[in-house]
Amino acid sequence: MNVAKESSPTHAAAQEEIDQGRRFAFGKNWAEFLSSLDENRIEIAEQSLRDLLQVQTLENRTFLDVGSGSGLFSLCARRLGATVHSFDFDPNSVTCTQSLKDRYFPNDDQWIVEAGSVLDSDYLSNLGQFDFVYSWGVLHHTGEMWRALENVISRTRVDGLLAIAIYNDQGWQSDMWRKVKQIYCSGTLGRYAIEGVFFPYFFIRTILVSIIRRKNAFREYRRNRGMSIVHDWRDWLGGYPFEVASVEAISEFYEQRGFKVVSVKATKRLGCNEFLLQRVSDNLG
Repeated sequence: MNVAKESSPTHAAAQEEIDQGRRFAFGKNWAEFLSSLDENRIEIAEQSLRDLLQVQTLENRTFLDVGSGSGLFSLCARRLGATVHSFDFDPNSVTCTQSLKDRYFPNDDQWIVEAGSVLDSDYLSNLGQFDFVYSWGVLHHTGEMWRALENVISRTRVDGLLAIAIYNDQGWQSDMWRKVKQIYCSGTLGRYAIEGVFFPYFFIRTILVSIIRRKNAFREYRRNRGMSIVHDWRDWLGGYPFEVASVEAISEFYEQRGFKVVSVKATKRLGCNEFLLQRVSDNLG
C-alpha cells in the first residue's frame, strides 16, 4: 500500500489553495456524500461505468482514476476486476477514496490510493501506462485544463481507452458561472449567499421538472450515476477553478494526438460533455 500522508507536499498545496479561496474543497463535499453511499448507489455507478467504457468486465485490465474524488468509481472499477490506481490533489478526496478501499477491499494490493496532481509530470511518469484512464469532471478544475488534458495522454497505452467529461462551453453563461464559483469559494459569507440564492432555485426547478415529466427527478438523478443531486449541486456551485470546452475542441485536440473518438455524449446545457477516446498511435501532435 502506498498512501500519501496528510503532511505531503500535494496535500499542503491543495489546502493552501482552498484556504486562499482559489479552490473548492471538493473532498469535504464528497466526504459528506459517502455517509449516504449504499449498495444500490454502487450498483448504479458500476453500471454507468460499464456503459461509459463499453465493457462488461475489467478483469485483468488496469485502471487509472485521475482525480478519484469520493472514490466511488475506483471502487466500481475494482469490483469489475481491474487493478486500480487512484490519486487526487485534494487531501479529503484521498481520505474518501482510502476509506472506501478500507471498507470494501482492505489489505488489497490491487488497489493503490495516493495523493498526486495531474499537472505533476514527474509524478505521472512514475505511474506507467494503463488500459483505461478515467477522469470524469476533473480536468476542468485543475486551473490548467489543456495541460491536464495533454498529461493524461502518455498514461494511456496504445489501444487503451481514455474516458473524460469536460464542462460544455456556453459562452457568456460559462463566464457568469465562473463568477458565481469565485464568490462561493471566497469565504463563508460568499458560500452562504450563493447557496441561499441557488439551492431554492435548483430545488423548485427539479420539482417542476418532476411534475412536467411525471417522474421523480430526484430519484432519476440517483439512477443516472449513483450520485447525490444535492452534493452535485454544491460541487457545481463551488467547483473552482473552472474551465470549459466545446465537443469540437476536445475531439480535435485528441485526434491530433493519436486518438480516435469512440463515442461522445454531448449536452446542449451547462453540464459535461462525456468522451470515450481510444489511443491508436504514439503521435503526440
